[in-house]
Amino acid sequence: MTARRVVLAMSGGVDSSAAAVLLHRQGYEVIGLFMRSGETEDACTVASTDLLPVIDTPANRQGCCSSEDAADARRVADELGISFHSLNFREAFTRIKDYFADEYMSGRTPNPCVQCNNWLKFGRLWDFARQIGADHIATGHYARITTDSHGQHQLHTGIDPKKDQSYVLFGLRRELLSKVILPVGNFHKSQIRDFASEAGLKVANKKDSYEICFVSDNDYAGFLSRYRGQQDTVGEFVDTDGNVLGQHAGYERFTVGQRRGLGIAFGEPRFVVSVKPESRQVVLGRREDLAVSSVIATQLNWLTDRPADKFRCRVALRYQQRALPCSVSVDENDRAVIQLDEETFGVAPGQASVFYDDDRVLGGGWIQSTVS
Repeated sequence: MTARRVVLAMSGGVDSSAAAVLLHRQGYEVIGLFMRSGETEDACTVASTDLLPVIDTPANRQGCCSSEDAADARRVADELGISFHSLNFREAFTRIKDYFADEYMSGRTPNPCVQCNNWLKFGRLWDFARQIGADHIATGHYARITTDSHGQHQLHTGIDPKKDQSYVLFGLRRELLSKVILPVGNFHKSQIRDFASEAGLKVANKKDSYEICFVSDNDYAGFLSRYRGQQDTVGEFVDTDGNVLGQHAGYERFTVGQRRGLGIAFGEPRFVVSVKPESRQVVLGRREDLAVSSVIATQLNWLTDRPADKFRCRVALRYQQRALPCSVSVDENDRAVIQLDEETFGVAPGQASVFYDDDRVLGGGWIQSTVS
């Protein structure tokens, strides 16, 4: 019997490398794919008229992705004896960069990792998989996909609560759930490192990366300046009554809930309460000014049958935040009004709101506004 073919997104890190080990042990024909985000000089060659452009991976040919990561991914593939490709997804990454810049310049806080999953890892990755006749796609995300008694596929949180990444997967198309494999979601991080170590992989002790791949050193303002050019975004710090407190170097440098790096001193802690791009004002207040009792979310995506117009669930309003009990009403414009049982603090427009029933992801949307 022919082994089932799966395309695995390999980043060169321990999670996707361990995923390769697990899939290989389960008898899959694994095809590793490293996704490049930038230009690669003239390294692009087309494997066929139907396939996406395939890229060689020598260290001196790189874009925004680390050549070291590409080399680590290829080394793991070689050690496991699986096929490996590196593709240039520059155009798709440009869309993510545009989104990232547009959101900050609109005074919102983007989540490029969610959009990367929606557009790239579970979009273009599946396109590639179909072109080469693969049955499934896989990643190293800490989440689980299960099947209920009716044969419906469901997205659940990962076993390891400290590493759960179900939040960033809420935007998957429901019809793809049956095609996706998440091998590491049933394990704790320590077990994943053990798997990689037992397999003799050098990445077993490689540090996790928490940076956005196209933003070096977490310098968002520097990226925006380079990507969009110098713009006049200098303005005023004001308090919640509109009184001027000082000057800032650019409103795109700030996000709701931010306390550090304000560049202005007070006798007690101050937080960014809101960002107003139209006036270039950044509003500062006390912690209690960040209190939120309800949230408006739009662009909803459901991973289950659409719930009733009103339902109870828990909602996560930022990555790795404890999901909060709430009531949700969905209006005729497919807009969710999320009424929290208790106030929470520092909810940023532009982030995702993800709905949970116990450990199952129901779906989610994008935060448009909040009510204190």
